[in-house]
Amino acid sequence: MTERFDAIVIGAGQAGPPLAGRLTDAGMTVALIERHLVGGTCVNAGCTPTKTMIASAKAAHVARRAGDFGVVLQGGVTVDMRAVKARKDAVSGTSRGNLETWIAGMAGCTLIRGHARFVGPKTVDVDGTAITAERIFINVGGRAVVPDMPGLDRVPHLTSTSILDLDVLPGHLVVVGGSYVALEFAQMFRRFGSDVTILERGSRLIAREDEEISDAVKGFLEDEGIRVVLGAEPLSFEKRGAAVAVTAGAGSGARTIEGSHVLVAVGRRPNTDDLGLDAAGIRSDSRGFITVDDRLETNVPGVFALGDCNGRGAFTHTSYNDFEIVAANLLDGGNRKVSDRIPAYALYTDPPLGRVGMTETEARRAGRRILVGSRPMTRVSRAVEKGETDGLMKVVVDAETRMILGGAILGVGGDEAIHGVLDVMNAKVPYTTLQQAVPIHPTVSELIPTILGELKPG
Repeated sequence: MTERFDAIVIGAGQAGPPLAGRLTDAGMTVALIERHLVGGTCVNAGCTPTKTMIASAKAAHVARRAGDFGVVLQGGVTVDMRAVKARKDAVSGTSRGNLETWIAGMAGCTLIRGHARFVGPKTVDVDGTAITAERIFINVGGRAVVPDMPGLDRVPHLTSTSILDLDVLPGHLVVVGGSYVALEFAQMFRRFGSDVTILERGSRLIAREDEEISDAVKGFLEDEGIRVVLGAEPLSFEKRGAAVAVTAGAGSGARTIEGSHVLVAVGRRPNTDDLGLDAAGIRSDSRGFITVDDRLETNVPGVFALGDCNGRGAFTHTSYNDFEIVAANLLDGGNRKVSDRIPAYALYTDPPLGRVGMTETEARRAGRRILVGSRPMTRVSRAVEKGETDGLMKVVVDAETRMILGGAILGVGGDEAIHGVLDVMNAKVPYTTLQQAVPIHPTVSELIPTILGELKPG
């Protein structure tokens, strides 16, 4: 027997539930299928839990610096990892519970717990039950990559998901990887009290950023006592008593670091390998990302892919925007496109990095004639007053069109202040519109017009 719905949504991540809500509001019957936890990566193993733990790490860091602000604490600062984990679990659990309550209240939506696999272009099997619909929306997310490195499969190691279950403090955490997720965990656990070593195979951290951004991040991490090893390849692993020995390099140049715990944070992959895409004739690329057009439709008419599994964005905000694009086009007569989206994201170290659009390097590579403005955070009053002067601000402008191409704010409040640049870029107005604004003092944002008034040929 086959159950029929107007629409099937596979995955209850950031795009799935709101799309189910819009579809049911339009009078459709929807099967929302989830094989693990409602809320997907963001709520359960990504943004919500990690930023909750980062907040705990920040509290410990500020407490240790209390004397810098004239505040005297009696005794030292210690971190209770069980309490940190309990707080994280409570925040994630509340968010997940709220989502489940919302879904349960959707008239016409049936939440089905199980593993969906395609058995045809418009039919999926969920643990022995066939379900069919004319429209199917895939929102299955992704998971951490565990690469094939010598000895790794024979030693205990953590991923960005499993490390969230720790309720003990690692004596020495060795972090394999030097990009966004790796750096957030590295700083977090250093502030909890662990010794931390970062092993990055490249010549610098977060290599997609401009070099001065990479250097600044490396600098403040090292200032906190984190050891950063660049050019760390090849890597091999072996068990040495209670420790894990990680060897970087080969021959006379090899070096070995022993850690109590190893975190492997070298990227993510889509959860598409067990979806039965071939049975539906749905195309994917060599990395498993589902191929979609500018409206997020696959090569099979009526089947869409949203979120991390489509390779068109790897963030909660891009996943949610995928929902907005699909809903607008299908239900509101819109013509929204993924290619209209301006890339923006943040690195949640402390200080954070807020990023939008092109880097200076990318703009040069594209052959643009550019104007560049920058300022160190040591010259930002708000940063000085807070005693948080690491980092810099930077904006890149097209010299011919006078449109902002991109910006980076690595500094206190950078993840919020960058939205002023993003909003002007979305409005498609020249940089002078922002330059002539009168922002509030004292803020980080107030320096953006100042920087735009000091642009120089890049």
